[in-house]
Amino acid sequence: MDFQEAARRVETLREQIKEYSRLYYEEDSPAVEDDEFDALTRELRRLEEEYPQLVTPDSYTQRVQGAASALFAPVQHVVPLESLQDVFSFEELREFDRRVRETVEDPVYVVEPKIDGLSIALEYVDGRFVQGATRGDGQVGEDVSHNLRTIRTIPEKLTRPVPRIIVRGEVYMPRESFAALVERQELAGEKPFKNPRNAAAGSLRQKDAAVTKGRNLDIFVFNLQLLEGEEVSSHAESLEYMKELGFHIIPFYSVVASVEEVIREVERIGEKRRSLSFDIDGAVVKVNSFSQRARLGSTAKFPKWASAYKYPPEEKQTTLLGVEINVGRTGVLTPTGIFEPVTLAGTTVSRATLHNEDFILEKGLAIGDTVALRKAGDIIPEVVRVVSHLPGAEPYQMPHVCPSCGSEAVREEEEAALRCNNPECPAQRIRNLIHFASRDAMDIEGLGPAVVEQLAAAELVRNAYDLYSLKKEDIAALERMGEKSAENLLAAIEKSKSADLFRVIFALGIRHVGQKAAKLLANRFGSMEAVMNATAEQISDIDGFGGVMAESVVQFFALPQSRHFVEQLRLAGVNMERQGAQPGGEDASADARFAGMTFVLTGTLPTLKRDEAAAIIERFGGKTSGSVSKKTSVVLAGEEAGSKLTKAQQLGIRVINEEEFRAMLK
Repeated sequence: MDFQEAARRVETLREQIKEYSRLYYEEDSPAVEDDEFDALTRELRRLEEEYPQLVTPDSYTQRVQGAASALFAPVQHVVPLESLQDVFSFEELREFDRRVRETVEDPVYVVEPKIDGLSIALEYVDGRFVQGATRGDGQVGEDVSHNLRTIRTIPEKLTRPVPRIIVRGEVYMPRESFAALVERQELAGEKPFKNPRNAAAGSLRQKDAAVTKGRNLDIFVFNLQLLEGEEVSSHAESLEYMKELGFHIIPFYSVVASVEEVIREVERIGEKRRSLSFDIDGAVVKVNSFSQRARLGSTAKFPKWASAYKYPPEEKQTTLLGVEINVGRTGVLTPTGIFEPVTLAGTTVSRATLHNEDFILEKGLAIGDTVALRKAGDIIPEVVRVVSHLPGAEPYQMPHVCPSCGSEAVREEEEAALRCNNPECPAQRIRNLIHFASRDAMDIEGLGPAVVEQLAAAELVRNAYDLYSLKKEDIAALERMGEKSAENLLAAIEKSKSADLFRVIFALGIRHVGQKAAKLLANRFGSMEAVMNATAEQISDIDGFGGVMAESVVQFFALPQSRHFVEQLRLAGVNMERQGAQPGGEDASADARFAGMTFVLTGTLPTLKRDEAAAIIERFGGKTSGSVSKKTSVVLAGEEAGSKLTKAQQLGIRVINEEEFRAMLK
């Protein structure tokens, strides 16, 4: 590779790494696995070493990644929270040891697990917790003190009043808690977190501390950043010192005197990682002596006295035997691959998600293929690549019929998923029932997720309208119910019959239609019958509605199953009329910040799909259009924006990117 080719490749790598870093550190939504990201950074580092003139101050290799979010107050770190230099082989560990010994004599090392979570700094003054912040870019983090106080293992008061101390730790989510959270998210129709690390980061960055508290986060403290009033001279001593003060320190560590002992300890930690109740993605090797650390110093990004060994992901080859289509609680058809069983990361794997139609076509997956499997984050099995096809193999074709109810499965524009929109689909009944009974919908007190699951398991309800024919004796026979509970539940169900029309509309679970949009529909049309028969044009005329939402309403009521569902509710006695118009024909409490504005979306946005952005605009009272004109208020442009962007610039129309759009939502 000559200099010009290297320069082009370096630029491409930096752009990829920058975007992947933003998604990982700021959005808590990784786009690639750690080993893929590491491979990119290693390639960048190799090219910069080969061509030093290509090194720039803003390169990933020269600075700590991450940034403080505008959602929280910024915190300037008194002592920078540095990254660690990653290594991927024992030879690289030996090279690290050689570099250390060039500066200091007879170093002693501490080897400890590298916890996979969110790095934070905790500050105490006179023994009391005063502030906690995320790492951010290492210099400036986010003040998340309020949320950190919900973690029971973070002491509010130390065992003695040390004048001032700052410690560094890793907030993590135990594997068991992560599994329970994903189950709840799937049940509620939410997009689940990909792994415990991102679940921990997303949970800690909540504006509502009550949400954080319910996520069962924990912490391991692993580094002494600053200490005033007392002294310690080594890392091992500091760990025991922090433990005495009441901190929850890393669960185990070893002090060793040679690099070969370091390697044996790294191997030992690797062997036990599968049995741990929390995720680790490597082992950290640190020089023990603080005075030796001072002599070794740091680069612009890494301390020279520490290194992080990253465990390689385990891959196994197996055969794709078949594909099973599952219908999720939001109606999405998800293909699951059935494989010849293989042992992977300590467990037997015979199934793995194939995500969606695009994933299958991109990989060219066909029945009989030999594929490479691994576990994402050591938890979720996934297909990495196709190793070989059988002769004449054709990619698997996703069915366009729901396997649960036989209804047509549709793929909406710019969506990767096929979706069943039948409100009576058996596969979606639990989620639909929970939504129907929720506080913002029919507000049926006492009918939470646990009771819904009991009723469904006992086959007392199949659809929401079955709730209105429940009998007291059937409910009372359920575990932990009894006659009094049955009477209370029946009374709440009876009360819901008189719910206002907007609640009934929202309870139907129409895609893109939230409670505020349901109020707009109820106020505009006055009855369920009128809403069901409204055209997309009539709905789009509502100030606060737009094309995406209007089409969603029309498509929903075009289904015979939807009309049958509504009719059964009417026969059960559920109210189908508006009970009182809001002033001006729309809900006065609605947030209509985009009222009177028309947006045009063009290009590929960094994180939002265009239909998601359109739904947000319409939810806040704006309208979306497919073409730019003098009536256009704003053009929201992403990458590869074409003629619409050019026309907007010619007409002098305001053009914004996703970051500016998100700022408008704050």
